[in-house]
Amino acid sequence: MANASFDTFRRTLIGMLVPAVVLAIWQIAGSRPDMAGILPTPMKVLDGWHDWIFASPGMGLNPYLGSWLANVQYSSMRVAQGFTLAALLGVPLGLLIGWSRLVQQLFDPLIQSLRPIPITAWLPFSIALFGIRDMGAIFLIFLGGFYAIVINTTQGARDVERNLVRAALMMGACRSQLLYRVVLPSAMPSIFTGLRIGLGISWTAVIVSEMVAVKSGLGYVLWDAYYVGRMDIVLADMVSIGIMGFLSDRLIVFIESKVLVWRILQSH
Repeated sequence: MANASFDTFRRTLIGMLVPAVVLAIWQIAGSRPDMAGILPTPMKVLDGWHDWIFASPGMGLNPYLGSWLANVQYSSMRVAQGFTLAALLGVPLGLLIGWSRLVQQLFDPLIQSLRPIPITAWLPFSIALFGIRDMGAIFLIFLGGFYAIVINTTQGARDVERNLVRAALMMGACRSQLLYRVVLPSAMPSIFTGLRIGLGISWTAVIVSEMVAVKSGLGYVLWDAYYVGRMDIVLADMVSIGIMGFLSDRLIVFIESKVLVWRILQSH
């Protein structure tokens, strides 16, 4: 028991070492006179972040008082909507592309030609089509997550163990049964990898889209705070984005651990 406690303490200490060094360097750099207004110290960022979260909005003249939770909710809702659409379309399409040569010939060339186009290149089209509204941001988030999901799902469907397919055929399985009872379970690890990558890209996409395509959310606050010189809010916003991305990734990992419990059992 004592050894286990010591190992836990040691791992915690090692895990805190690099962040502590980064904070120390940040504090030293932010205290330099030539960095004033560019890199606020960690304490100044914490003070601004505290007011952004807990302070009373007052008369509404300062948008960085008590508005943190609302902006987190705006961004999280857009990510949830765009990412869900990407998963609902990307997973079935990826399975079909990886399993059916006809579907691959129909869709894979189009996907591979559109995939290299960055999200920022779609911004003018999104604004022209949807205007300055939520749907434009959701569209960009969908694009950001879709390609990672469909590509990883396709690869997972292609890598199915052929002996499993032969065994299922010998037992009289039809093509639809092969797809949903053999291909889908075998591709699940790759599907969850695609979901995690796609979710990370979705958070990137929501920040890009909120800077231009909508007037609320963490991305909008990031750009607005930079414009008025509130670098403490900019850094607090960046940390908030990282926290939300980390928590949503942990949620996918938790779901994966429940869905793929058979893999955990196999590893023991």
